[in-house]
Amino acid sequence: MTRRPLLISSARTALAALALPALLAGCAGLDTVTSDVSSFGEWPTGRAPGHYAFERLPSQQADPEQAARLERAAAPALAKAGFVPVAAGQEPDVLVQLGARAARVANPVWDDPLWFRGGFGRYHRGPWIGPSWGLGWTFSPPRYEQETALLLRDRSSGKPLYETRAASDGSSRADEATLAAMFSAALADFPRPALSPRRVSVPRPATAP
Repeated sequence: MTRRPLLISSARTALAALALPALLAGCAGLDTVTSDVSSFGEWPTGRAPGHYAFERLPSQQADPEQAARLERAAAPALAKAGFVPVAAGQEPDVLVQLGARAARVANPVWDDPLWFRGGFGRYHRGPWIGPSWGLGWTFSPPRYEQETALLLRDRSSGKPLYETRAASDGSSRADEATLAAMFSAALADFPRPALSPRRVSVPRPATAP
């Protein structure tokens, strides 16, 4: 009588061991951001990335907190591409303009949980077969289309040197870690222009606790 519980326990342990890799793979997928990247530019051959400074448009100057959020998200991608923030009191080699947008995508009316779906089928509580209507509720989470944009300009001439965008979508507005992954995807091909558009997957950076 004591063997059966042990066998059941062993079977449960084996199932848990088999399920663990799949669970970890699912978690890894959740930590990856996939974006459609389009980039264009004529970055001069042989020119080093150099020092940069962010340039805020008048509308961004009116919302400095949001502008700073974008700059924090873009800074790691710029560093990975070889750019260095300019020191205080020094002139940068390039100016960086940033942009981002998020738009909620409307669900179809039949995805509204207050709408019911009817159908014809068998009446299960009796021998009579005929039309019957059933109520059903469905819920679809909201979808957001999100895009980040980055423009590099030569400081001395003002000439645009490199423009790149990354577009993605998800069930929630992008947080700072997601924006950072999208900026990283946008600069994945720097200094070459990407085959536009192309899909780029980047891990979400870990956030501080």
